Formats: sequence, structure tokens, C-alpha cells
Amino acid sequence: PPEEVEDSSEPTKRDRSHLENTLKLNEDKPADDVSGVLQRLRKIYHSSIKPLEQSYRYNELRQHEITDGEITSKPMVLFLGPWSVGKSSMINYLLGLDDTPYQLYTGAEPTTSEFTVIMHGPKLKTIEGIVMAADSARSFSPLEKFGQNFLEKLIGIEVPHKLLERVTFVDTPGIIENRKQQERGYPFNDVCQWFIDRADLIFVVFDPTKLDVGLELEMLFRQLKGRESQIRIILNKADSLATQELMRVYGALFWSLAPLINVTEPPRVYVSSFWPHEYHPDTHKDLFLKEEISLLEDLNQVIENRMENKIAFIRQHAIRVRIHALLVDRYLQTYKDKMTFFSDGELVFRDIVEDPDKFFIFKSILAKTNVSKFDLPNREAYKDFFGINPITSFKLLSQQCSYMGGCFLEKIEKAITRELPDLLGSIGLGKKPNVLSCDITGCGETPKNRYRKP
Repeated sequence: PPEEVEDSSEPTKRDRSHLENTLKLNEDKPADDVSGVLQRLRKIYHSSIKPLEQSYRYNELRQHEITDGEITSKPMVLFLGPWSVGKSSMINYLLGLDDTPYQLYTGAEPTTSEFTVIMHGPKLKTIEGIVMAADSARSFSPLEKFGQNFLEKLIGIEVPHKLLERVTFVDTPGIIENRKQQERGYPFNDVCQWFIDRADLIFVVFDPTKLDVGLELEMLFRQLKGRESQIRIILNKADSLATQELMRVYGALFWSLAPLINVTEPPRVYVSSFWPHEYHPDTHKDLFLKEEISLLEDLNQVIENRMENKIAFIRQHAIRVRIHALLVDRYLQTYKDKMTFFSDGELVFRDIVEDPDKFFIFKSILAKTNVSKFDLPNREAYKDFFGINPITSFKLLSQQCSYMGGCFLEKIEKAITRELPDLLGSIGLGKKPNVLSCDITGCGETPKNRYRKP
């Protein structure tokens, strides 16, 4: 059998120069200084967004609080996919960790049972999850909420590598089909969601020999909804198949993923073998190398656009906080209007929470400017939300103003329509125009009615 031959002679390693060139690992140029932009972003967040967020307890609705560590964090690349498709091998390959003491453990069995965060550090060392979560300067402190069982499954590895100065990798436990959530001992899907919400690039890796798209994978794609532009699908180990077979697998992969990703544009699929060994003879080496370089360029793009992405992320967060505040305000106003001297507050409010549509709560918010129906949270979420936070513990928006500080609502609207787009514009100077410019997103101006006669 051919395996024995391989053991006797070390498989040859591929040239890595394309990795170094594409990811600009040899350049000694200082990383572009973004500290000024980060400070302004932090200031806008703390002065214009956070007050409203806290006042209406937004993080209890979305479980999403933004820490300073998160505002300053590096772009994050998340590796997802079934077990044993080569996620850890791919990280080892990109960082050149193979045959070093720090390489991630890989093998045919499900090997990665932890969420492994690979980040930059002056020397190689491993950090326990409990320590990572306790350090508020890191962006992982919010992970504490998933409990001790999870923190034992979280591990950090610091590696002194040039690429990690600009990006952080997260390796996840493989999705194991036909396996119950409970067996993991922590809320696996919620943890995945936390990482998905924060990832700048999501690599979903597949192995051409096992393309069973089962329930866990369907569940995963449901969680990736809305993040389609960050997803890259990787058909790994492509040189293990003959060309014709590979074409079939590629078609089958698209076929099984199509119903899971309903976007106008099909996701980008990269076909290659991401590991250090030479490609198998008689396979499409040139194609695989080109695909690999495309993927590296993609990664580089994300690193270079990190400030734009960060500002867009904070702006998206602000939009959600604003909608949440408008909704709570509307629930409260409705409650106040319905209350009479004799009514039982509990019953009155239960009626509103059970059927907000009867009181036009969501409709009235949609009638306001700049609210998209796609950003509205669902009604059920508010039943739970008000179950924990009694309506009487909130103040109306109109009362959230101070003589010196102005009104919370006005400040967040100014941040969404002016301050954050301006900040985005300021870093766009000298760079190619970014897709996030206001011509495209409108940055929240009132829409013009093209059909109304002047």
C-alpha cells in the first residue's frame, strides 16, 4: 500500500513564498496607525450610544455588550465546519506552525474539542480560558456568561508571528452530526453565535470525502444568516481526488448548501489543499495555488479594511440600540395611556405584551424615519425582556434629556447619521473608496420620494 512508502520518505513541503508575499509578512513597514480613529470611535460609543444602551438594558435583549477590548480588538477569522476537515491543519499551515512545538493537534479523529484562540504574543504560551475571560482588556471577557464548563473548553495560544499582529484566528470544535447539544455540557450554539457575531471572516471548511449536510450544519447556517458577506466556503483536501470526482463533489456541495444560504450571490467557494505538503501529482496544482492566493488576498483585504468594518459594526449596533429604545419607549407610552386610576398595572401590561400589534407598537416604530423592518427584533423577545425588566423600571425617551448633555435619542441619531459616517470618511482619505460610503447606504437620510410631484 502507498501509505508505507510515505512513511519511509518525508513528504516534500511546498514553497511558502506566495504566503509571505500575499500577506505582506516580509514588509517591515509599521502598521498603519489607527489609535486616533479608535479613540474617536470609543468616545462616540461611550458618549452617544452607551447611555441609551444602559438605560434600556439592551444587553439583556441581545446579550451583546460592547467592551473597550472589543472596540480595539483585531479582526477575527473564525474556522467552522464538520470535524476532521482540516481546520486546525489550515491554521498550522497559514502560520507555519507545522513541526514546531506549538502546532495545533490534528488527526483523523475529532481532535479539537476546545475553542482555540490563536493570537499574537511576545513568546509562545498557552492561556487558560478562565484567565482570558477574566482579563477585561481582552475582547473575550463577555464569554464568562457561558459558564465554567465552557471556560474549561476555551484556550488561548499566543504565538510571536507577524500575521497575528494584525489578525486573530479562532479554531472551533468540529460539528459532529447526530450528537446532542447536552453532551457538550455548555451551550455550543450560543457560543458559536457569539463568535459568529464578532468574526470579520468566517471560513466554513469541508472535506470532499464527507459532505453530509446534517442537522447541526443546517443549524449552523441558520446562525450565519445575515453574515453571508463574511462567509467563505473552503473545499479542502482537493488534491485527494481526481479532477472529475472533484467536479462532482463541487457540484454536490453547492447543491446541498444552496437551500441553506439564500442570497442573491452564491458564496465564494475556494477549492484547494491548505496544508504544507506538495499537491498530489496529476492534480490541478496551478488551480489550487491560484485559489489559495485568492483566499490569502481575501484575508489581507479584511485586515486592511479593519477600521471600516469596526466603524460599520458599531454603527449597526447603534441602529439596533436606537430601535430597541424606541420600542421600549412605545411600550411604556402605550402602558401609560391605557392606565387609569382603577386599572391593575400587571394586567394592562400583560395585554400589551401579549399582542403588541393590537396597539400598533411595531407599526408605529416602522413609521418613524430610518427604521428598516429587517432590523426589528421579534415580538417574542420582548415578552422575555419585560418578564425580567418590569415596564415601570424604564423612563420615557422624552425624559432622558439633560440641560448640559442633551437628549439620549438625539445623540445616538447624530452618531448614526453624522459622526460615524464622518469618521468613516476620515479614514477613507488616501484609500480606495470603500463600499460603505454614504451614497450606497444612505447613512440614514430621509428617503426621497422620486414619484411625488414637486
